Amino acid sequence: MKLNLQKATLIKRYKRFLADILLKDGTVTTIHVANTGAMTGCAVEKDTVWYSTSDNKKRKYPFSWELTQTQNNDFICVNTLRANQLVEQALNQGTIKELTNFTQLKREVKYGNENSKIDFYLIDQDNSETYIEVKSVTLLDSSTTQQQGYFPDSVTIRGQKHLRELIEIVEQGKRAVLLFAVLHSGITSVTAAKHIDKAYAELLALAHQKGVEIYAYQAQFLVDGKIATMQLNKAIAVKF
Repeated sequence: MKLNLQKATLIKRYKRFLADILLKDGTVTTIHVANTGAMTGCAVEKDTVWYSTSDNKKRKYPFSWELTQTQNNDFICVNTLRANQLVEQALNQGTIKELTNFTQLKREVKYGNENSKIDFYLIDQDNSETYIEVKSVTLLDSSTTQQQGYFPDSVTIRGQKHLRELIEIVEQGKRAVLLFAVLHSGITSVTAAKHIDKAYAELLALAHQKGVEIYAYQAQFLVDGKIATMQLNKAIAVKF
């Protein structure tokens, strides 16, 4: 995935979907933030913001926050809409080795008893079904040298529901996958954020025991001038 981006300096994320930035010419402006999470560690004052520009004249805020470049030089994709785009690209390119040889791919398919939509639904050559739920990981524990990533970064009732749905899929004899899309270049492994959402951590452990397949793939970043390239292609450990 390639994005044409400009860079600025973060002043403050002061609302869930808005942040103020300082442009290179000294202008202060407001940008859109496509992220509903806490963005802990992703929105530190004076970090570098890489933003895209929309040509949609109806948008009040034409700039969208895409990447954070931290003062430690880590890159983080804060636009959570990119996670599914990167996963779809990786699936079609065959770079997620656990999820290849499918003949059909569908997005946002309704399933389960709790009115959910699965991110990706695959049908394999033998007509077996695979249900894939994608979660974006950007929370890094910077207090140690282990570069541990956590999910979620805030209590997620929706995420708990998705785990219950995946467990039910396995109990029906079908294949269920939880895929952590790690959008932080500094993270080297992923685990449940028990200190943030104990219920999610317990459900994740149960899902693992029941046979839900759980994988983590990290995005690789390259910024060359104004062009940012991202690719989800590096498998990293999930710790239970």
